[in-house]
Amino acid sequence: MKGGTVHPVIDELLGRLRRGTIGRREFLRSATVLGVAAAAAYALADGIMGRPMSAPARAATPRKGGVLRCSMNIKEIADPALYDWSEKSNVARHVIEPLVILGGDNLVRPNLAEGWEASADLKTWTFRLRKGVKWSNGDEFGADDVIFNFTRWLDPKTGSSNLGRFSSMVTATDTGKKDEKGKPVISRSMTEGAIEKLDPHTVRFHLNTPDLAMPYSMSDYPALIVHHRFAEAGGDFGKNPVGTGPFALKEIKVGEKAVLVRRPEPYWGGDVFLDGITYIDHGDDPTAQVAAFASGQVDINHQTSIEQVAAMKKLPGIKLHEAVTATTGVARMKVTEKPFDDPRVREAIRISVDHRRMLDLVYQGYGAPGEDHHVAPIHPEYARLPEVKTDPARAKALLAEAGHPNGIKLSIDCVANPPWEQNAVKALAEMVKPAGIELAINVMPGATYWDRWLTTPFGFTSWAHRPLGVQVLSLAYRTGVPWNETSYADAAFDKLLDQAGAALDNEERRKIMAKLEGMLQQASVIVQPLWRSVFVTASERVMGFEIHVALEHHYNKVWLA
Repeated sequence: MKGGTVHPVIDELLGRLRRGTIGRREFLRSATVLGVAAAAAYALADGIMGRPMSAPARAATPRKGGVLRCSMNIKEIADPALYDWSEKSNVARHVIEPLVILGGDNLVRPNLAEGWEASADLKTWTFRLRKGVKWSNGDEFGADDVIFNFTRWLDPKTGSSNLGRFSSMVTATDTGKKDEKGKPVISRSMTEGAIEKLDPHTVRFHLNTPDLAMPYSMSDYPALIVHHRFAEAGGDFGKNPVGTGPFALKEIKVGEKAVLVRRPEPYWGGDVFLDGITYIDHGDDPTAQVAAFASGQVDINHQTSIEQVAAMKKLPGIKLHEAVTATTGVARMKVTEKPFDDPRVREAIRISVDHRRMLDLVYQGYGAPGEDHHVAPIHPEYARLPEVKTDPARAKALLAEAGHPNGIKLSIDCVANPPWEQNAVKALAEMVKPAGIELAINVMPGATYWDRWLTTPFGFTSWAHRPLGVQVLSLAYRTGVPWNETSYADAAFDKLLDQAGAALDNEERRKIMAKLEGMLQQASVIVQPLWRSVFVTASERVMGFEIHVALEHHYNKVWLA
């Protein structure tokens, strides 16, 4: 590895690959997360497995010029640390960039960091930053920028979800205060000495617990790196878009459009072909986006909803791209709110749902049934549990035990668009009826729902793809993290999650994950009916495009034929 040392586990992984005890995909994932460049990892794997080193397919010569027009909702982009929608980061990502990027093959690759090394125990991570990268204001990118971002992310006053992503750098402290229910108020903040500046272009992270997901977390959409004087300059990226990326933000109007133009300076990442990118907001009406493609007003979209798939397939001159993902939606119950503080009520709801039927009804069978634990079959550490059985009779008995012998009336919040989410809640309401559950649906605009998604007693929340199961569980179910919408808190779960994050061996991690999945499933904090395939529509003139599993936009190498 350039400029670094090889992790001691790499030789072991190579040996296991030779013996056939691990597969190519597992080797690639483990090697790249430990700092082996993706190209080198592929070469090692293919050499061992006797695969020919295939030459890259000959492609048409990229043409410079033109503006890519993308249909996507335009949201405010003031503070990247608080981004909670991929649409926000897609505008910003072409201006500000992460240390690490996730590729279409679900492998991590260096970006603003040129490489990294992990200690044998995964508690010390050293990141080497690219030299010669300039901010658009002329400053040089370096360690001070990284330290500023992590310090800000892990300050609880910021309110960033990165507090959950990088929980291995966080210390929990009892404030001595009590909340309204008499429980201790715990403060979480970055552990002193968690990040160290070795030189202007090298930073070292000292973790409290081992964390295999460290590079993956750095690639997630709220982990875009802003300039170290971001706060001094007003703390509003939309008004002061200083960046290291190939494009500059020229204009943004929430709900209307965002305009990016290529910077005149050479980009550190090589040639950029587009003159610019214009994002156009067509609202939530699926027909408006189809019409925009039909009339040639757009070249690509952020996402094609399941309701649009059939119509898009009929349009000439376009291509529909599909990716199997860990994208999902969960009907989640807040365990601190009545009646969901009673696990019998939660289980009664969960076991009333036919997950496979839900997938067919709501998503036309594209994807896979969920299993109520938020770890996907495509996650490397996924452990298959016994199939969730629908049991209305047991659900009725559970409700009776919980003091509801004549059934129960409940209400669930959901967004109006995209339609599949509302349809999922409607199907849920029908499925729980035989158990004596009358479920009223409160449909609301997206902005209203997302203002209360962390506090509503019962809501249906969509979740984006993450490449590792341990990432998802740390973001959503670890005690006290910002995105823990269920308020689930279990010290034993947190301890097991730490163990999973420390397990380099995938089989070992899978055994731990089976316990974690079982704990979540038994706690019945969510009904997770399905995993979704995602779709993107693009004109045939859009070249160099690859659909991203997390619907991230990486248009640096896209060009128009």
